[in-house]
Amino acid sequence: MSCLSNIRVQVRATLANNSFQLWKWCMSMAENCTNMRRLKAIHAIYITLGLHRNTYAVSKLLDFSALSNYADLPYTSRIFAQVRTSNTFLYNILIRAYSRSSQPQFSLHYFNLMLQTNNAAAPDSFTFPFLLIACANGPLEVEGKQMHSWVVKNSFSASDAHVQTALIRFYTNCKALDDARKVFDEITDIDVIQCNVLMSGHLQCGLAKEALSIFQDMLGRGVSADEYCVTTALAACAHLGALEQGKWIHEHVMKSEWVESDVFIGSALVDMYAKCGCIHLASEVFDSMPTRNKHSWATMIRGFAVHGRPELALSCLERMQVVDGLKPDGIVILAALAACAHAGLQKEGEALLDKMESLYGVVPEHEHFSCVVDLLCRAGRLDDALKLIRRMPMKPRASVWGALLSGCRNHNNVSLAELAVKEILLVEDGNEAEEDSAYVQLSNIYLAARQCDDARRIRRMIGDKGLRKTPGYSAIEIDGMVNEFVAGDVSHSCLTNIHEVLDLIYLDPDFSNLI
Repeated sequence: MSCLSNIRVQVRATLANNSFQLWKWCMSMAENCTNMRRLKAIHAIYITLGLHRNTYAVSKLLDFSALSNYADLPYTSRIFAQVRTSNTFLYNILIRAYSRSSQPQFSLHYFNLMLQTNNAAAPDSFTFPFLLIACANGPLEVEGKQMHSWVVKNSFSASDAHVQTALIRFYTNCKALDDARKVFDEITDIDVIQCNVLMSGHLQCGLAKEALSIFQDMLGRGVSADEYCVTTALAACAHLGALEQGKWIHEHVMKSEWVESDVFIGSALVDMYAKCGCIHLASEVFDSMPTRNKHSWATMIRGFAVHGRPELALSCLERMQVVDGLKPDGIVILAALAACAHAGLQKEGEALLDKMESLYGVVPEHEHFSCVVDLLCRAGRLDDALKLIRRMPMKPRASVWGALLSGCRNHNNVSLAELAVKEILLVEDGNEAEEDSAYVQLSNIYLAARQCDDARRIRRMIGDKGLRKTPGYSAIEIDGMVNEFVAGDVSHSCLTNIHEVLDLIYLDPDFSNLI
C-alpha cells in the first residue's frame, strides 16, 4: 500500500500545478515503471484522471505490461479493452506480445479485431511479421498460409525484408521447406538473415547438404556471410563429414578474422574438425582461441570422446577451471560422461555421476543418468543399470529406458528388453517415433534370441500401426562433393561404376592388388 500512497501524495501535489505538468508526470511514471505492482498503481491513477481511454497514454502501460520481463498478458488485455479507439500501434503491441507467448493464437484474435475497425487500425508492415511468428510458434500452418495471402494482397512480400524473412521462418518452422524456398527464390535482393533462416531450417530437418548448397549460392550471389551463417555452414559440414568444404570455410573465416572475435565460430570449427576425423586440427583451433566459453569446452570434450581419448576429455574438467576460470556445467559434465561411456571407464563414470553435485554444484538430470546407464550396459552390467534407474530421484524418461533397451540388444536380454519397451510406451504415450524405435529394437532382440514367433508378432504390429523406421544413411566426400547413400537407393549417377568397383573388391579382398 505504501507504493500507492506515495503516488497519491504526488498526484495531489501535482494537481496544484497545471494539467500539462500532470500529463508529463503521468507519462514519466509509466515510462520508468519497474514492476507490475507499480504499473497497476499507475493504472489506477490513469483511471482516476480519465487517461485510461487515451490512446497514447495507454500505449505506455501496454508497452511495459506486454513486452517487459514482468509481462502480464491477461492484465494487458484488460487495459486494452478499456481504450475507446485503438490504433495500429496498440494492436501491434498485443499481437507481438502474444506471438511469443504460450498462446500465440491470441495474436490472430487481435488481428481479427483489427480488421473489424473499418480501417481505423489497418495492418502495416510490422503487423504481419508478428502474426507469422505466432503461426510458426503455434504451429498454425493453415492460418499462416492465410497470412501469406494477406501479405501478397497488401504488396508487402515484394518490398519488405522483415515480412519476407518472417515468411521464410514460418515455412521452415512448419517444415514446409519447398514453400520456404519458393518465397526465398522470389526475393530480388536477398540478405544474409534470410539465407541463414533458410539454411537453419534445412539443417534442423536433417538436410545438411541442401543447407550447405544455400550457403554456397549465397556467396555466389555476392551476399557476405555473417557469423551466424558461417556457424550454420560449419554445422552442416560437421553433419556431412565434408572436411574439404569445412577447411575452405575456415580459410574464408581467417581472412575475415572472425575466429578472433567470435567464440561460437571457433567452437563450430572445433566441432567440424572433430566430427570430420581431424582431432589434431580441432585441438589446434581450440588452443588458439583467445576466448572460450563452457560450450567451447564441451565441444572439445565431445571431440576427445569420439576419438577415444577419454584421459584428455576428463582432464578438461580441471583445465577449464585453471586456464579459463570456468566451472563445468551440466552440458560439460555430460560430454565427460560420454567420454567415459565410449572408453568403458566404469569407475570414473560412476564416480563423476555420484560427485558432480558436490564437486561442481550440478544436479544430475535425465541425460546424465542415461549416459551412465549406457556405460553400465556396454560393460554387460544390465542389472546394475536397472538398479541405477530405480534409484533415480525423478521419473525416468524414454531416453533412460532407451539406453537400457540398447544394452539389452547387445547382450540378448529379452526380459529386461520387454520391461524397457513397456516403460518407454508408458512415458512416450502417442509418440510414434519412440514407439517405432522401441518395437524395431524389440523385434531384433527376439530374432537374436531365436524367438521368431514373437519377432513376427512385433513386426506385424508395426505394420498394422503404420509405423516406419527412419532409414539411416552414410556419406562420403570426394573432391569437395558429398555423396549420400541410403539402403536400397539406386539414384546415384555413378551407380554402375560403384558396383563395378564393389564387385572387384568382392573378388579380391586385397584391394591393393588391383592398383
